[in-house]
Amino acid sequence: MLGYVGDMKRLFNTSGLDYKALNMKDRLPKLSEPEALALLAQNGNLVKRPFLLTKTSGTTGFKQDEWERLLPR
Repeated sequence: MLGYVGDMKRLFNTSGLDYKALNMKDRLPKLSEPEALALLAQNGNLVKRPFLLTKTSGTTGFKQDEWERLLPR
């Protein structure tokens, strides 16, 4: 699978309307990784943006210092 290190919740837009409407706060902890990724693939509004993946790492949301570290000039 993804091999995501950390909390799967970081991939979700927890402040979004769809997250709240789908009661993801209670549902997400019970989902397997494949189930959570399927939800993200089916509903783009659940994905936290911006989303950055590099060959060795990734991040969600915009934190300038983190982006500069991951995308050196």
